[in-house]
Amino acid sequence: MSDRSLEIRLASRPAGEPEAANFELAETGMPTAGPGQALVRNVYMSVDPYMRGRMRDIKSYTPPFAIGKALDGGAVGIVEESNTDDLSPGDLVSSRFGWRSHFAAHATELQKLDTHGAPLSAFLGVLGMPGMTAYVGLLDLGEPKEGETVFVSAAAGAVGSLVGQIARIKGCRAVGSAGSQDKVDHLVSDLGYDAAFDYHDDLNHCLGETCPDGIDVYFENVGGPMLEAVLLHMNMFGRIPVCGMIAHYNDEEPRPGPRTLISIIPKRLRMQGFIVSDHMDRRADFVRDVAGWIAEGKVTYRETIVSGLENAPEAFMGLFRGENTGKMVVQVSDDPTQG
Repeated sequence: MSDRSLEIRLASRPAGEPEAANFELAETGMPTAGPGQALVRNVYMSVDPYMRGRMRDIKSYTPPFAIGKALDGGAVGIVEESNTDDLSPGDLVSSRFGWRSHFAAHATELQKLDTHGAPLSAFLGVLGMPGMTAYVGLLDLGEPKEGETVFVSAAAGAVGSLVGQIARIKGCRAVGSAGSQDKVDHLVSDLGYDAAFDYHDDLNHCLGETCPDGIDVYFENVGGPMLEAVLLHMNMFGRIPVCGMIAHYNDEEPRPGPRTLISIIPKRLRMQGFIVSDHMDRRADFVRDVAGWIAEGKVTYRETIVSGLENAPEAFMGLFRGENTGKMVVQVSDDPTQG
């Protein structure tokens, strides 16, 4: 084992879209496991759009990243040393200690994984936080009913790609938008969406064509002009679970609008933001259902895997350029589950 560890630090706070200069790759001494702790080597780490908000020095539902300190986020790894009876060397664990090659943490900060044959990286995507976000947001907040139309923005991303498939499982018509023809084809051909379109085209026209009977549930990932257009196509008593608004994450000043927000009143719409960590009581149901759907062939997924911790900033920045199909994951080290 090497006696050095690597980590990605926040060098400066981005102004607008993040740049490479906002990040720093640093070498540190290898952490040591203290009493009740385990030393973990990260295998995969997650990059997610919400992390952009933590790069601002503002009060939010999670503390901001500190300048000069390692970033953090979802990761899966393997225990290399253990001073706790709860974990043994070779155990696979998930944590919130991404953006670094190694770390030491108490057993209470680690979740032991039984992969049940699923790829380890899937626990950062379809069986991890993005998957649970799709599950809770659609089923608990969207409350889809058989025969309804569910529209999903950023439908080829880590969350959206599962939302549409769950909607189809529940007997709904699933429609999605994405940023390229390849992704649009992926939504229909691979994920089973009933219809899809490129959001660079005329939104009002596309929504009218693909959702001729209106929209009952809008799973909101984007905001901006998309939300403005969708509000005009919502049906009476429609539901809008708000997962994210990636169109706004790099804004330096709040944008005006949406100009169509008044539609909420006559249509009696319900629009609700949510954070998946508020719904951890649903985790067992989520894992049972989604793992079962994968095994039955009802759910499929795709990952975009970038190799090397040093490339994590570029992978993160790629989220805002639409460079991922499905979950964007960074492989930090060798995967022990892959022959």
